[in-house]
Amino acid sequence: MNNDLLFDFNVDKTAKTVYITREFNAGQSLVWDAFTKAELLDQWGAPAPMRAKTKYMNFEVGGRRFYAMISPDGQERWAVQEFTSITPKTNFKMYNAFADKDENRELPGSEWDYNFSEQNGITTVNITIFNESFERLEKLLEGFKIGFTMTLKNLEELLTSLS
Repeated sequence: MNNDLLFDFNVDKTAKTVYITREFNAGQSLVWDAFTKAELLDQWGAPAPMRAKTKYMNFEVGGRRFYAMISPDGQERWAVQEFTSITPKTNFKMYNAFADKDENRELPGSEWDYNFSEQNGITTVNITIFNESFERLEKLLEGFKIGFTMTLKNLEELLTSLS
């Protein structure tokens, strides 16, 4: 990992919100694609030793991604992401909820807001995650920070190989 690149992870428990900022040594268009194309998401979107598998993804407003994180022993943890707003290359928003294999959602979920910007070949991704439930936030937080940090390292490695 390039230690000069920013990685910031903050939690505002009162606001039930997580704020993540991460820089990547890659162009904005490539980073955008890594977050919005299933074939790329599946290469980095699960912390090792798990892997991600997208069943389907329709990246448009009102569209969804239905995917699983699969453990080495084959256990699947499914989630549905519903895209609520897209401004190409700079921003998208989605509602994320865990689900069963039949796409029945486990509510409440969380609202994700992604912002992308580039300066001097470094792309910054700002992610804001609002959880409807404080209990859900508390339950997910410890494992989420570790897992999300690992997935962003996976993404950095993928971007390096694609650049």
